[in-house]
Amino acid sequence: MSSTILVAGATGDLGRRIVRELLSHDVRLRVLTRPGTGTAEALFGDNDRIEIVTAAYSDHTALVSALDGVDVVLSAVSGTRPVIIDAQRALLRAAVSAGTPRFIPSDYSADYRPITPGSNRNFELRREFAADLDAAPIRTTSILNGMFTDLLTGEAPLILFDRRRVLFWSSADQVLDFTTKDDVARVTARAAVDDDAPRTVEVAGTQVSARDVSRTMTELTGTPFKLQWAGTAGTLSAMSRIIRRVSGTSDETFPAWQGMQYFASMFSGQAKLRHVDNERYGPHTWTGVRDVIQAHLRNQDTPAAT
Repeated sequence: MSSTILVAGATGDLGRRIVRELLSHDVRLRVLTRPGTGTAEALFGDNDRIEIVTAAYSDHTALVSALDGVDVVLSAVSGTRPVIIDAQRALLRAAVSAGTPRFIPSDYSADYRPITPGSNRNFELRREFAADLDAAPIRTTSILNGMFTDLLTGEAPLILFDRRRVLFWSSADQVLDFTTKDDVARVTARAAVDDDAPRTVEVAGTQVSARDVSRTMTELTGTPFKLQWAGTAGTLSAMSRIIRRVSGTSDETFPAWQGMQYFASMFSGQAKLRHVDNERYGPHTWTGVRDVIQAHLRNQDTPAAT
């Protein structure tokens, strides 16, 4: 018998990719949407394999009803405390009340478990909710994947394309974990239909250092991309605290200081994945850092070396 999987956050970027991957499996799919929003209907309303259910996270009765008969709650919500803690806690309480066997939280990150308290807000929110999950009578699987590779050509300023520089903090040889959103979505869908999925699934489409990235950029463009030391991971973390204090409380998911915290966690080695199992769900051609950069250069009409 196929599983019934409910996806929360299905209308977001990663959520849509996960829904697409789930549709390649023999599952019954539900998408949770809040009252008064039409995005889910616009995206999925024409698909007869997707049932759209409506419930506010503040309405426990409606959430329990939406979860009736669900085998797996899969969360892909994105935000800060009101979402990662408050909304997911409401979803967890409803899942327990409904007798849902399994819960996949919205982690999709580097390893938040060993980081220093106070060093990374978004990681600490995930760690706080993980404690709730571990205390609840429900089986849990977290997906850890490092940083989204897709961010290297956009929001994450590791590569300074115009200045032909690759930034690093502390060590240019610190190994960093990257996985594309599409590959994360594939693994998440596989974990959702895997009744034997462990507490944590760790994957990394690519494990490279800043030095590796500089070599790749040089090879792809035919122009030297030099390494540029930007300080230590410790100074970056301290700068993020100062900027956060000056900017005041922010409800943004990824303000500038949060991006600094993410790089500090990665370049310090604290958030490094240590139990990567890329083969858990069979052979797969992972999209690497080189692939993502090459596609970006092609789209930007930037000459690449032959």
